[in-house]
Amino acid sequence: MSALQTALDEYLGLHRALGFKLDMHGWMLQRFVQFAERQGASYITTELALQWATQPARAQPCRWATRLGVVRRFAQYLSASDPRVTVPPPDLLRYRYQRAKPHIYRDEQIKDLIAAARQLHSAHGLRPHTYATLYALYAATGMRTAEALQLDRNDVDLIQGVLTIRHTKFGKSRYVPLHPSTRRALQRYAQHRDRLCPYPTGPSFFLSDSGTRLSNQVAQKTFVKLSRRTGLRKKGHSRGPRLLDLRHRFAIQTLLTWYRRGLDVERELPKLATYLGHVEITDTYWYLTATPQLLRHALNRLERTQRRRRS
Repeated sequence: MSALQTALDEYLGLHRALGFKLDMHGWMLQRFVQFAERQGASYITTELALQWATQPARAQPCRWATRLGVVRRFAQYLSASDPRVTVPPPDLLRYRYQRAKPHIYRDEQIKDLIAAARQLHSAHGLRPHTYATLYALYAATGMRTAEALQLDRNDVDLIQGVLTIRHTKFGKSRYVPLHPSTRRALQRYAQHRDRLCPYPTGPSFFLSDSGTRLSNQVAQKTFVKLSRRTGLRKKGHSRGPRLLDLRHRFAIQTLLTWYRRGLDVERELPKLATYLGHVEITDTYWYLTATPQLLRHALNRLERTQRRRRS
């Protein structure tokens, strides 16, 4: 094992012991170490980090900046014990993060996506049920993509209609109550799953055709394929609506429902933040895109408030 590989194992082990998952960062750093070993390098230099970060050449600048930032933090850790290590300057690849404009799905688009999922090719017949139910769950609950994939059977209470989300993005667990229709949909899926895959390889609630847990990479790849098939993306295009955008839609639809019921949205907002698993309510504002409907309801509420103050 090389010195860089040993250092990486120590770096990841230390941070994970402190509660950081570093799944994607760990994967990227492993690729960097493999690249460095092919180059015959035993320590990090700015030139080496930059050469790796700017691959592939056709990638977006934001991806280059992300890759360099991951290596830069690793280099900072190593520089404390190895004077040969140089830490790349923070402004070497200038890029200001810009929020991707979320796609607010229409009802018919979600129906088309679920219908397309039901037509997926499957060796054993389970795959269409898995993806159709998974996409419907995202739309109905606003869960993060990985949260649904990480659900085990013991996390899904089909009697009480409650999901237990463990070790989320912020390291906390939470309960997600389900609408009765969502609970029934999960019950139907569980029946299909147990019939079509009676001997799974693990405890995952959502299974692949082979009885394994779905990976985020495969789930995203399947979504891109279906989004092209349903017209959400143009053929051959990698950009377009995301699974995460279903979370945006859920947040907006929740606010619209509250407005229509005449509820005090500002007072209700902490409930949405808790349901979505946000530590701070400001995190919830990230998902509240100003759609015409939302703006109209907010404006009407403001006008009613002003009239009450004048009277």
